[in-house]
Amino acid sequence: MALEWVVLGYAAGAEAIMVLLLTIPGLDGLRKGLLAVTRNLLKPFMSVVPFCLFLLMDIYWKYETMPTCEGESCSPTEHLRHQKSIMKSQRNALLIGAALIFYWLLYSVTHLVVKIEQLNQRVERLKSKEYVNS
Repeated sequence: MALEWVVLGYAAGAEAIMVLLLTIPGLDGLRKGLLAVTRNLLKPFMSVVPFCLFLLMDIYWKYETMPTCEGESCSPTEHLRHQKSIMKSQRNALLIGAALIFYWLLYSVTHLVVKIEQLNQRVERLKSKEYVNS
């Protein structure tokens, strides 16, 4: 059951690294190649969204079917297990949120970088036209 969380963690990490590399100034030579790779990976990374929704439903189901452990009805060991289970669910919910936010950031940053490159190309064309006409 832990494999899906490892996969989601790696996907969120890869998204975070790509966002970081796209936004660091001074990497213009690397940015063009990274932009092409990122644009090609956006569609496969879209599978993170339904995967996160599935895992979120799994957390909800576990929370709803979890036996309550209040007062003196359970031993200290059961109480500790109950608290650890709640903490794992909260950690996993944070991982889901991070993966979704990083995907949205990656999509937005990629779109903005593509738009900036198109505008830079347009400016260069207008400058060259203006230079030829002068």
